[in-house]
Amino acid sequence: MSYRNVLEEYIKSTNTHHFENVKQLLHPNAVYWFSDKTCTSVEEIHNYLENSWNIIKEEVYSVSDIQWLVVDENSATCIYTYHYEGYYNESFVSGSGRATNVFIKDHDQKWKLIHEHLSSN
Repeated sequence: MSYRNVLEEYIKSTNTHHFENVKQLLHPNAVYWFSDKTCTSVEEIHNYLENSWNIIKEEVYSVSDIQWLVVDENSATCIYTYHYEGYYNESFVSGSGRATNVFIKDHDQKWKLIHEHLSSN
């Protein structure tokens, strides 16, 4: 799987709303920076995502304007605009923001997400 494919797989796995699918693409030392919280362990990321999926029902997450800033044989960093839509308190909601993802190859030479930074526009 290429670095471009791992981003696509990450988005697909996020949209399943099953953390085990996301976890397969996470580096064990992954760190997420959200607007309201920093998650420094896979367990914290798990809890944060599960909570988000419970708040925004039927959420669909997508990306646009992907720019790969730095790519070498062991790391790849991209920025993009993220979009979400779903139902909050039974009302349709949508929004977008900015994202940074850093992927690295693990010991098995598989691309893993080691950092994600999301912020609102």
